Amino acid sequence: MRACQPLRFSKEEHEVIKVALDVLEEVCRRLESGQDVDADHLEKILEFIKVFADKCHHGKEEDVLFPAMEEAGVPREGGPIGVMLMEHDLGRGFVKELTEAVKAYMVEDENAIKKIVESARRYVNLLKDHIYKEDNILYPLAERILSSEKQSELLEKFEAIEYEKVGAGAHERFHALVHRLKEFHLPEVNFY
Repeated sequence: MRACQPLRFSKEEHEVIKVALDVLEEVCRRLESGQDVDADHLEKILEFIKVFADKCHHGKEEDVLFPAMEEAGVPREGGPIGVMLMEHDLGRGFVKELTEAVKAYMVEDENAIKKIVESARRYVNLLKDHIYKEDNILYPLAERILSSEKQSELLEKFEAIEYEKVGAGAHERFHALVHRLKEFHLPEVNFY
């Protein structure tokens, strides 16, 4: 069976998300060492996480990929789909905590740094593990069970979701944002 185009794009999105996670980890290191971090950078990272990683990327999975896999016989409960959904929700909880911590940081709350670091690290660890499972378990399973026709249909639906949920050009805007943040926080590292 040919390579699953929508899943290839999902894996490419994972690569950008992993760069953003590495930037977030560097921000945590800086905060822990007593360095100030531009609050605007924290807000931009949060925007990327909320819009690109969750609304767009996880939205495609939840609205299109997972239902297609269920139609093909993969149960929601007791299998990889249920685990992915649970982890999406867990990640949203960590992002909510991180959002509150960033707000506190912006008003110079003395406990904010500790809260940012804790929430961010929980999110980063969860998502890195989550991405590994999707790339190495869930997506290969989808490639095996979904026909070429279904894969083409998924790709069209992915594109529609991206346009409807985040708007035209948002994908490129978020890629550029992550690249700028990476250049500022991790200039010596080549990701892509």
